[in-house]
Amino acid sequence: MALIVAGVSHHTAPLALRERLVVSAGDTIVAAQRILEAAGAKEIVLLSTCNRTEFYAVEGDHDAVPAIWNDLSALLGEDVSPYGYVRRDREAVSHLYRVTAGIDSMILGEAQIHGQVRDAWERSRGAAGAVLSRLFQSALMVGGRVRNETAIGRGAASTSSAAVQLASKIFGSLSGRHAMVLGAGDMAELALECLVSEGVRTAIVANRTHERAEELAKRYKAQALHYDECWAHLADVDLLICSTAAPHAIVGVEQIVGSLKARGDRPLCILDIAVPRDVDPGVGQLSNVFLYDLDDLRTVATANIERRKEELPAAESVIAPEVEKYWEWLAGLAAVPVLRTFRTEMDRMREAELADAMRRLEHLSPRDREAVEHFSKALMNKFLHEPSVRLRAAAANGRGLGVVDALRYLFDLRAADAEGTDGAAESPAGRER
Repeated sequence: MALIVAGVSHHTAPLALRERLVVSAGDTIVAAQRILEAAGAKEIVLLSTCNRTEFYAVEGDHDAVPAIWNDLSALLGEDVSPYGYVRRDREAVSHLYRVTAGIDSMILGEAQIHGQVRDAWERSRGAAGAVLSRLFQSALMVGGRVRNETAIGRGAASTSSAAVQLASKIFGSLSGRHAMVLGAGDMAELALECLVSEGVRTAIVANRTHERAEELAKRYKAQALHYDECWAHLADVDLLICSTAAPHAIVGVEQIVGSLKARGDRPLCILDIAVPRDVDPGVGQLSNVFLYDLDDLRTVATANIERRKEELPAAESVIAPEVEKYWEWLAGLAAVPVLRTFRTEMDRMREAELADAMRRLEHLSPRDREAVEHFSKALMNKFLHEPSVRLRAAAANGRGLGVVDALRYLFDLRAADAEGTDGAAESPAGRER
């Protein structure tokens, strides 16, 4: 049983590449099923956010990584492997725990990733089995503990808050400024909350689903607009924050040019925190328009990141023992079916030898025959007790998978597995006593 994660993230690929690898929520299970079929994997969960696209897999008989690279390369239109990374076994477990805790995020300690991991697991339920379900459940628990027991998320700990912080640096203060938020999802709501807290005088929310825009605008005393109406208001705003789920750029040069004359010398700051990006990069070439995207936020978050780095040892001290706890469970899980097969095969051998002996001991009374059979079972259980205990102990200290393979080899249990003897695990003779 091999556990892996393979993918790309902000550590290995620029935004221009990452945005081409984003898999929408509706396509998650389809993409997961493709890898299940192409790689012969047993389980798959796909995590796709603005900063990473990762496949978590329980491999079958074949290495799943080539199939994952093929799938991502098809999305990218070129070989993705130079931008990719692979983590295996304990490292894969640790990686997900660190991702969920916000330690691997572009903005250290950001909180949104916890919900994104939860959503990814829920969307992949049809392709995730016991191993990955347990992994993601434990990751969510660990992420919650890190946030509650450390100060890793203190300060501006989200993409939205970092974007508003950048705008504050540009304008000196946002008090009395006019802002528009394009989109009405979680990131947009966080941005709107931060804008209001910074004293923005007028906030406008524009969204394709007007009801959601009205709901958000009412909550923060902002103005809701239909999506098609917002362009006429660009001349009045100082700051535009874009955070929609559109699959392509929706703000082009033509939408901005029309407002420039009416703006006079007032600069327009555009913060594009969407992936794929909402704003055509060409907009940034217009006079008096200042365009920033996610990769630009790295420098803004540096000060907060330095403070949060002091909390990393405390966060890692939460994560490390939980990684070992999960790995012990996984190794023990792998040992159980092999133990069943081992005991079933040994009991089959005992029954065959007992039947042969009974043919030579026809003179025994029924009571004596019962005593001989009881003796054979008791002796067999004593022989099997110590190997069973030691295999479980090996699983507990992390050597279980190697010992399992050795047991399969020494007793030729691969052949028994192929014959389906695992199904005999419920026979009384096969139970531990």
